[in-house]
Amino acid sequence: MIKKYLVVFFTLALSLPLCAEKVKVRIFSATKITQAVLSFDVGRFVVCDPLGTPISDTLDLNRSVEVRVQNGKVWVAANSYELGVYDKISIVSVDSASLFCINPSGKKQRTYEGNVFVKVLKNNSLEFVTEVDFETYISGVVQSEIYGKPDQTDIFRVQAIISRTWALRNRNKHKNDGYNFCDDVHCQAYYNRCIRPEIVFGTLQSVGEVLVDKDGKPIDTPFHSNSGGQTANSEDVWSAKVPYLRSVPDTFSYRMKQSVWKRELTKNEWLGYFAKKHKLNTSDSAVCDELLNFRQDERKTRIANIPLTRIRTDFKLKSTFFSVTTDGNKVILNGKGFGHGVGLSQEGAIRMVTLGYKYQEILMHYYTGAIIYRDMDIVEPRYMAYTTELKKIIEEDKKATSVQKDSKGLEKLFSKKEREEREEIYVEEEQESDSDWDYDW
Repeated sequence: MIKKYLVVFFTLALSLPLCAEKVKVRIFSATKITQAVLSFDVGRFVVCDPLGTPISDTLDLNRSVEVRVQNGKVWVAANSYELGVYDKISIVSVDSASLFCINPSGKKQRTYEGNVFVKVLKNNSLEFVTEVDFETYISGVVQSEIYGKPDQTDIFRVQAIISRTWALRNRNKHKNDGYNFCDDVHCQAYYNRCIRPEIVFGTLQSVGEVLVDKDGKPIDTPFHSNSGGQTANSEDVWSAKVPYLRSVPDTFSYRMKQSVWKRELTKNEWLGYFAKKHKLNTSDSAVCDELLNFRQDERKTRIANIPLTRIRTDFKLKSTFFSVTTDGNKVILNGKGFGHGVGLSQEGAIRMVTLGYKYQEILMHYYTGAIIYRDMDIVEPRYMAYTTELKKIIEEDKKATSVQKDSKGLEKLFSKKEREEREEIYVEEEQESDSDWDYDW
């Protein structure tokens, strides 16, 4: 039974034309790794030299590969048998369904599908690049980028569309590095292969769908955790005015996890910052009054002519959408939302799904004037059989009690231990890091 569901899960994308294309993604891109062990959960693999010639026996469930840096090259061993030292190696799947686990020394293990390439970088650390089907990559991004309940498949469809659109627009972002994307916020988060059937289901529903502008070109699709009640114009955060990234009222983002925040400072800290950093005369009563009684009922871009984006960065604030009040010697920043505020509010989108809005309405609300384009060459029957199977799994998981869910529901796809140890968990504090949203428009 488990094998049946594994086959369903891993062949989901193989019959889809768009998925026949593979992409290369650098994993653990923000981590310096000098040693790691790779093991294999599903399928058979071989280790190959720089020319693609196999240098190992076939490796499967009971075998592993160790790699480490040695004199600027990759030292590699299979099952403790040393294979040699090479400029680079590849670990290639010989089956259509394949899973490998990568366990860097001192770091949390991750699991991915496809092939993996290993070389040593100039900083004397290992670089890991996985080659994976495009839609498999997208489902992993969706799992890493957004949370949602199993019955909220439209939120996963929304995230899949904007993640796919971004990937198609930026597919050559790391061309000079030899891969398409990294797995960090510089590109899109990709911290594990997807193990949640409802996310795969939402991704499959959206296959071939992208957001385009009036000229039919994929748009930029920035998103953030929570708008605080109003999204921001692109030019208020970056430099260019973009027609589909307009500020819109967003009451859907109210009363969510990241709706409001508060930060307290002393008057000396607050006023001293503007005096020292921006050379403002804070002894001037008019200047002081503006800094201490600043109010944003609607989004503004500056306080005392200082960009709010700069203040957010310097004070590490959750957003630029805040008002200022005082209480004795305290300065209180009462803030709304979490993130840069441009484009889609993830928590707002989740709320819209809860209220019954369809994925098209959500996308049109946040990307004004954009068009949802679907490649009609990707016909529905190609994936209907797989979505039917996934629906059954999701329904069985929903019927199980909270205690049973791990062991009785998704165990049909993956083991309980794997679900507990490898599923990406939504952590509020880690969801927004937008310093790399620096566009070349």
